[in-house]
Amino acid sequence: MTQNLRAGFRPAIAMVELVFAISVIGIALMSVPNLLTISMKSGFVTLQQEAISEASAHISAVMTYAWDENDTNESFLPPILKVSNGDSELNDNGSGIRQGTPIESYRKFITSGGFTLDASTVLGQEAGESEPDDIDDFNGKTTKLVLIENAQSDYVDQNITMTTNVSYADDSANYNSNDITFTPFQSKSGTTNIKDISVTLTSGSGVKELDKKIVLRAFSCNIGSYELEKKRF
Repeated sequence: MTQNLRAGFRPAIAMVELVFAISVIGIALMSVPNLLTISMKSGFVTLQQEAISEASAHISAVMTYAWDENDTNESFLPPILKVSNGDSELNDNGSGIRQGTPIESYRKFITSGGFTLDASTVLGQEAGESEPDDIDDFNGKTTKLVLIENAQSDYVDQNITMTTNVSYADDSANYNSNDITFTPFQSKSGTTNIKDISVTLTSGSGVKELDKKIVLRAFSCNIGSYELEKKRF
């Protein structure tokens, strides 16, 4: 009699376990769409971070180029270029150097050939040039970013573009004051002693996580170049 009761009780326990397992599976399946959505968003964030990393590397590379077209002549050290609309405190002090600069400094307005040069008024690549050779040659350049997945060059196309712009920025500041105040990245007409470099990331993918305007900025100054001191034996 006891054995019969146990035999009849076992299926009831199995049924409860089955119902419980089905419930757990159902809950798990209900969470799958959310997990997929989270995974996709994480992938978009990764793409965005890769794009920002590429923009940062690009802006660093741009800053390695000559400050101006008139600094690209390798027959002499790049001089400080004369500008048309810069702060007067940064002009030639009459000795071919800026106020506060040691006389022995190589950073001069006058080249080794005894002449001065003006900063370029046109921002952009010069006619006849196949490759950029100074910072403002990148002005207006637009590149489409492609994420390479494997050696077969398959890629994820999210329509992310990177646009570079270079402009002259206001270099005005109260240099004669103990507290110098300066507001960066203020555009100014004519030529000044600061070039503003901006790299803008945009996407037309239609994905909310990617459709953001991200701007990275840097600046480069008109300070000429220097020459390393040579040891004489």
